[in-house]
Amino acid sequence: MEKIRLSKLMSQRGLCSRREADRYIERGWVFVDGERITELGTKIYALQEIKLDNSAQAQQANRVTVLLNKPVGYVSSQPEPGYQPAVRLVNEESRFRGDQTSQHFSPMHLKGLAPAGRLDIDSSGLLVLTQDGRIAKSLIGAESGIEKEYLVRIQGNLSKHGLGLLHYGLSLDGQPLKRAAVVWQNQDQLRFILREGKKRQIRRMCELVGLKVTGLKRIRIGRVKLGDLPVGKWRYLGDCEEF
Repeated sequence: MEKIRLSKLMSQRGLCSRREADRYIERGWVFVDGERITELGTKIYALQEIKLDNSAQAQQANRVTVLLNKPVGYVSSQPEPGYQPAVRLVNEESRFRGDQTSQHFSPMHLKGLAPAGRLDIDSSGLLVLTQDGRIAKSLIGAESGIEKEYLVRIQGNLSKHGLGLLHYGLSLDGQPLKRAAVVWQNQDQLRFILREGKKRQIRRMCELVGLKVTGLKRIRIGRVKLGDLPVGKWRYLGDCEEF
């Protein structure tokens, strides 16, 4: 049986991200079959037991995840010329007054806060920003199958054949897309449910069937809904909420 890099295996098991794993190993916070591991690059067998030190578990427990209703005009991560990253909207003043969590805002919550998935500059709705590598991996990892739901306003005429292609049969970047759920919401709006997130996927899918997207809003990721969160406001992910 071939050995696997410890940090990779920790990430695969959902213990943390690979970067976090390396940090924990350096600090002596990782045990394999009861033995403390401190050497980066250590390889182990897939069936060996991995445990985190209480210090690592406590650090993970203190990490926050933020739900933001991103307005049009903000980019998810790297700022483009003339635009600001969505994380700039996360401050004490813009917190949603209806936030039901007891978490007190701290500037430390902005450290390492990164988007778990993209939402285009001309799209709005639910954007997840997190300090927790486990949540990021569950949402954007290669094996993630978490549903993402969108309301999409369109222009153009869509045939039954075109609607069928939106469900299944289209390819982007030379690869077939996973099966999607697409239904009419009203006369000029479609509801999309996807289990993947290629760059500008919905807009490109619509172009392939002769439609133009004039508005796009994400309203759900997994079991977490945008709900009544106002545009430009944010709240903490609650302790009882899971994607």
